[in-house]
Amino acid sequence: MKKLILLGMVAGILVSVFTIQAMAVNLTGAGATFPYPLYSKMFSEYYKKTGIKINYQAIGSGGGIRQIRAKTVDFGASDAYVDDEGLKKFSYPILHVPTAAGAVVITYNLPGNPKLKLTGRIIADIFLGKINNWCAPEIKKLNPKVKLPDLKIIVVHRSDGSGTTFIFSDYLSKVSRVWKNKVGRGKSLNWPCGLGAKGNPGVAGLIKQLPGSVGYVELIYALSNRMPYADVQNRAGNFITPSIRSVSLAADTKLPDDMRISLTDTSAKYGYPISGFTWILIYKDLKEGGLTKERAKALVKLLWWMIHEGQKYTEKLHYAPLSKKAVKKSEAIIKSITYEGKRLWR
Repeated sequence: MKKLILLGMVAGILVSVFTIQAMAVNLTGAGATFPYPLYSKMFSEYYKKTGIKINYQAIGSGGGIRQIRAKTVDFGASDAYVDDEGLKKFSYPILHVPTAAGAVVITYNLPGNPKLKLTGRIIADIFLGKINNWCAPEIKKLNPKVKLPDLKIIVVHRSDGSGTTFIFSDYLSKVSRVWKNKVGRGKSLNWPCGLGAKGNPGVAGLIKQLPGSVGYVELIYALSNRMPYADVQNRAGNFITPSIRSVSLAADTKLPDDMRISLTDTSAKYGYPISGFTWILIYKDLKEGGLTKERAKALVKLLWWMIHEGQKYTEKLHYAPLSKKAVKKSEAIIKSITYEGKRLWR
């Protein structure tokens, strides 16, 4: 009799476990590699807290925008905001929820990995192929104490649609008329020279393999790979080291209600000039995005957690947390999310 009771209890527990698992809500997202280290940490901690799994694929901002437009994921992620023309391609309005700000750094592979100073014009000329040797007079003049090698410069850039590329090219378009007219800004570009690699990890990996190479990645990828990165001259004329503080200063500006804003070429005296927000992209009405009401509610709670409690993970991974102003704007955006026309936030 006791055995039967015990077996019944075990069976009941198993049924409960399987029922809970069946009821568990899983969310899917795809997009930017720029915030991938941060999102990996956030989503892992959120799972521990709530039991909700978030499957995020770091496929690049272009891929994230395409997938949210195709409604194959619950949310997209991008370091490039969707411009007015891009918004017209969506069947229903979408929202941008910023989650952090970060730095795009110029990293390179040189003997001894010296610390370099670079201007926007020099960076543009390097990526245009106009400056093609590390001992070029323009670079030597800025770095008189650095022993620069007589070594060909190998440009490495993203091969996929990338928000990191958008931030980088947006900056170059502001500081170099030649770049603006010849290449312009975008997630995908017709590069004048160089080798392509997929994702921030791909660019960092290729630079590590190629002596003389230079490229652009999010700060955490340079730090985690122990790669050097340049101080970049800002609009005020100061050479700024990319850091949480210098990115936060760049982000301390007037913010629009929809939070679609460029932070590059900041006027902040000590702000890092190649900074940018990273966003989660969602449909304003989540029913239009193909979500069930249960998943929609779970997504809204996740977003609220990311802009509040989740912010404590930003600085540990070298991202700048949202300012109080940015959090307030983001709260208003999240509160505007609806399901079948009715607001979800209570």
